[in-house]
Amino acid sequence: MSANTIQQITLGSIDGQPVEAYRLSAGQTSIEVMTFGAILTRLTRPDRNGQVDDIVLGYDDPADYVTKPGNAGAICGRHSNRLAQGRFSLDGQDFQLPRNNGEHHLHGGLPGFGKRFWTAHPDETSNSVQFRLHSPDGDQGYPGALDASVHYGLRPDGTLEIHMQATSDRPTICNLVYHGYWNLAGHGSGSVEQQMLRIVADTYTPVTPDKIPTGEIASVTDTPFDFTTAKPIGRDIAAAWPSGGYDHNLCHSNFDGNMHLSAEAFDPVSGRAMQLRSNQPGVQLYTANHFADAPTQGKNGALYQRYAGFALETQNFPNAPNEACFPSSVLRPGQIYDHRMEISFSTITP
Repeated sequence: MSANTIQQITLGSIDGQPVEAYRLSAGQTSIEVMTFGAILTRLTRPDRNGQVDDIVLGYDDPADYVTKPGNAGAICGRHSNRLAQGRFSLDGQDFQLPRNNGEHHLHGGLPGFGKRFWTAHPDETSNSVQFRLHSPDGDQGYPGALDASVHYGLRPDGTLEIHMQATSDRPTICNLVYHGYWNLAGHGSGSVEQQMLRIVADTYTPVTPDKIPTGEIASVTDTPFDFTTAKPIGRDIAAAWPSGGYDHNLCHSNFDGNMHLSAEAFDPVSGRAMQLRSNQPGVQLYTANHFADAPTQGKNGALYQRYAGFALETQNFPNAPNEACFPSSVLRPGQIYDHRMEISFSTITP
């Protein structure tokens, strides 16, 4: 008999449909994931003094994930991040997707996968929950019927596994991302500017004023995007963008399709640390800049303001279908899109 217990609860409803959630624990990590958006709603860890806090941003009412900005904790797709003008060509055919971010396409359209119900399949033997979603041919303008899944699991040591897969019956494009916001001091503790971050990336993709990659792959040396050595997230944040904040794709120097270290983060106050491994070529660093213009009430009445969290979205490069020098995001029949993340946690004493 399995020693794991997965608790199922109903969090509320969205448009009359119940939102089911699943709670898992292992080691010193506990998580909650829900059917809407396949969203990771909570993740708790102790600090160096044993104080347990929730370290992912989110909301108490599931309906807030529909109306409030930022895709907190969601699995976004079919093709996440930005596509210029919402257009791409595949095998000589042009496709037009919704323009839901100014003149451009962002995170799969309206609604993207992060704003839909997924079906849940818990497995106590592996201490995991798999969510599945079917996207029909022509959905949001994308070709091919796509079957997507995401597996959330906890290893005995408390490591979080996120495993995204997809198959299609026609050639299409696919780039699924986990869009969670971390705050290692606790989700309601304020700015993450003093938390330390290292990203294993020696290049990045410069962008236009609309945040569309120019097609260049540039060195991070002598730029605000150099996280090759750990530094406070806020050290160069004002110089990253005219209005401040990071929302940029960094390119992993060791990418070969296998699992490698992507990033490490550490909060000097709480002592909490995390290590992220993935098999993707890039990672989008986003510092929740949208809360600057729209402070938002989150879980337990916390007010999320500018730089309330940081996202590390392992991914293919933004606008990859339109840039021949970027890794391909084409998915063909018989192939399996396979995106793996492993996030381990620890505490560091002074």
